[in-house]
Amino acid sequence: MVPINKIIFIGCALLITNQSYATPKAIEFSADAVISVPQKPIKQTKLFVSDKAVRRETMVNGAPTVEIIYPGEGRAVFLNDPLKLYKERSFIKQDEATSDNNPCTQIQNSVCEKIGTENIDGINTEKWQIISNDHGRKLRTLHWIDVKRKLAIREFFPDGSVAELKMIKKEKINSRDTEKWERTLRRPNGEDYKSYQWYDTALKIAIREELPGGYLRELKNIKISKQPADLFNTPSDYKKIGNQPVMYQDFSNRRQ
Repeated sequence: MVPINKIIFIGCALLITNQSYATPKAIEFSADAVISVPQKPIKQTKLFVSDKAVRRETMVNGAPTVEIIYPGEGRAVFLNDPLKLYKERSFIKQDEATSDNNPCTQIQNSVCEKIGTENIDGINTEKWQIISNDHGRKLRTLHWIDVKRKLAIREFFPDGSVAELKMIKKEKINSRDTEKWERTLRRPNGEDYKSYQWYDTALKIAIREELPGGYLRELKNIKISKQPADLFNTPSDYKKIGNQPVMYQDFSNRRQ
């Protein structure tokens, strides 16, 4: 099964650091993705999730915009409904043959390998090493991934920082059954930064995250149901105007 849950939040600024890499069986649903940043307007995106694609509807500069992401095909489509135009962009294809077990499918210009297994506080994990090149310097990180939930339980970073994730309780959020997890990032200078996420045990993704400084990201109004197939199709009467990455502003000076 294509790991659709990994890319649900991408582009909505809702990609949670310890997000699920894959889910054994995709669950189709719709939801409102909400971002709350101190002293800034609340941002909201409508999501429609099928087993093969994610549709995001939002407002950019006061105008509606739509993006449809197809992880199994390695492409995304940007729609301009008022002008009946669309553009495409490509990215690394998420191959169902490797993505279910490999958290490194989206990492470019790096060497990523599984180097063992380890039990951490009763949680079975896989230990992964990532070596990347930063202007001639080799940077090495280590990640212990929960086999069941695909969450990063422990991480070591090149600057000496260490992150640990622990479940602190089960809690109902937005009418959903979740596990509340606390992530502690310890810097080499002794400072600790804590964040929290609520992992939905049915959807197998985090549906809420609280970050330092009052930042809040969550999915609300989650409705489990089969999504209409036409939500994920490009209308036949829309004109294609390129393949490069695109924002809504790229359409602003065009006319039908």
